[in-house]
Amino acid sequence: MRAMVLHEPKDITQKPLRLEDVPIPEPGPGQIRIKVTACGVCHTDLHTVEGDLPLPKLPLIPGHEVVGVVDKLGEGVTKFALGDKAGAVWLYRTCGHCKYCRSGRENLCENAMFTGYHVNGGYAEYMVVDEGFSYHLPANLSDPEIAPLMCGGVIGYRAFVLSEAKPGQVLGLYGFGNSAHITIQVARHLGVRVFVFTRSLGHRQHALALGAEWVGRAEDTPPEGIDSAIIFAPAGPIVPEALRVLNPGGTIALAGIYMTPIPEMPYDLLYFERTLRSVANSTRQDAIELLNLAEEIPIRTTVATFPLEEANEVLQAMKESKINGDAILIP
Repeated sequence: MRAMVLHEPKDITQKPLRLEDVPIPEPGPGQIRIKVTACGVCHTDLHTVEGDLPLPKLPLIPGHEVVGVVDKLGEGVTKFALGDKAGAVWLYRTCGHCKYCRSGRENLCENAMFTGYHVNGGYAEYMVVDEGFSYHLPANLSDPEIAPLMCGGVIGYRAFVLSEAKPGQVLGLYGFGNSAHITIQVARHLGVRVFVFTRSLGHRQHALALGAEWVGRAEDTPPEGIDSAIIFAPAGPIVPEALRVLNPGGTIALAGIYMTPIPEMPYDLLYFERTLRSVANSTRQDAIELLNLAEEIPIRTTVATFPLEEANEVLQAMKESKINGDAILIP
């Protein structure tokens, strides 16, 4: 099968992913094989390819916003049938017995494995996944439209829940890429007002079209304070800027898996019971709830499709904020 393979992390301008012909994976007991029809391109993929994250496996096929069709079943599979539409997310597998798994916090599993990181992912024509960590998908959305939901959507949804945003309150979104343009639709559907902070003029226009009441840069002061926030941009200096306009008792959720250093800041910014919290991975329940909402609202993702072999160029365009919404690779 054709796949984009990483042998050594490098700056994306050096095109570290190589198109190769590799063996088609075989599903083991309890696994399904997905013939990939669409795979979203995520900032985590960029951090993987450029070496911002320590890699447990090389060579590696990245990609964890995977949508496709079940084309082969492993022994004992009961959740899926051949021909079913199925998807895979960042959380590939958990141990099921550590203290976090036993307490309903499998996103913190001490032995978790992640798609496109510990195991080969969806920048390929096929991938395998445990049936217990794969998902039935909305019937009213196309495959490219669904792909962004599988990570950007799920992480954005978990960050939204952890931000404690309430109907009628103001939620600030910092950065407006693939996660944020999904999260704003969830927030507006649930009656939450949204201010968007982004340096990209195109992203500001996109945010206004999706229901943002106000747009500006992180350094700007909005017309009123915000009650909660989600920081999607992996830039530490945004944190004190968000705290600066956060109302007392508000919560900021940091949605990224990676962030540049947060600068030293005065305690006054955090005082008055403001909360700053990270968002680590997601649970299967997060994915199920988000996919249900996606069908109910319905969520409309803004996507641009590209052939699989252009993965390097797409990642570079994402890094340079040249893509509105989500980039999708089509094998």
